[in-house]
Amino acid sequence: MSQNLNAIPDNLVAPFQIEDEPVRGRLVRLGEAVDTILQAHAYPEPVANLLGEVCALAALVGSNLKFEGRLIVQAQGDGPVRYVVCDYDTSGSLRGYCRFDEAEVAAATKGFARPGARSLLGDGVFIMTVDQGPDMDRYQGVTAIEGETLALSAEQYFAQSEQTPTRIRLAVGQVDTGDGPVWRAGGMLIQAIAEDDARGSTAEAWTRTQAFFETIGEDELVDPTISAETLLFRLFHEDGARVFEPKPIQAFCRCSLDRIATVLASFSEDERADMVEDDGQIRVTCEYCSKVYALTPDSLATIGQAS
Repeated sequence: MSQNLNAIPDNLVAPFQIEDEPVRGRLVRLGEAVDTILQAHAYPEPVANLLGEVCALAALVGSNLKFEGRLIVQAQGDGPVRYVVCDYDTSGSLRGYCRFDEAEVAAATKGFARPGARSLLGDGVFIMTVDQGPDMDRYQGVTAIEGETLALSAEQYFAQSEQTPTRIRLAVGQVDTGDGPVWRAGGMLIQAIAEDDARGSTAEAWTRTQAFFETIGEDELVDPTISAETLLFRLFHEDGARVFEPKPIQAFCRCSLDRIATVLASFSEDERADMVEDDGQIRVTCEYCSKVYALTPDSLATIGQAS
């Protein structure tokens, strides 16, 4: 077991390989990063839990991108939660938000300790979009929302879009660290490496690793007292796991005054006039981070000229 895991705090994704087995994986532990995203809105607990899962999933999958760009993980349906999205870029930045109907969420929560993704999203689709920049076409994979967890939908996505045997476990919870409850999220992904002439059949190794993977508990993924090293040792101590350089994750929103000005400039002068409040300013709230931008029509013109 690699010793560099001893130094892994929260907000990192650690890639690993099962020793001498054709199975690779990634482990994510999110503390402050996911708490910042979820605390930016007064989400009901089931909605915050769903968004936390999407954040963990985006970090797990996005951290494997081999180019500079973004991964957008989203799900949308006709249920109480209309839309949930997390945007990951290859610098390790996360941002995310949900659109939902509060009354419908409350109704769906009755009788459930924690309603799952299907109960919250209803009939809909799970989408992963890879954005390699303005000069490249986007790649998008879509699959139906399957089962009660986003992890199952993601596994179905990999089976359909990439034909890669994949297992995913996601967990979100609140932990009281002494200064009040904070949100935490964790996740693990394992994938079978394709067999070839040199490697031979990988079926037995994949079955064996899945058996170990099934023993992981959601509480272990979010427990701050259980280190990443301890967690991987518990699961794979019989075979061992080689851990590679972890990647840091942080909450970061790309909104800015210039971006807001650009959006407002797309409206007509009359439409912008209708947005002006009593104090003469136009206020725009970022859906992701809830930051409020206030500017006057005159300053909007100045910002546009400066850009």
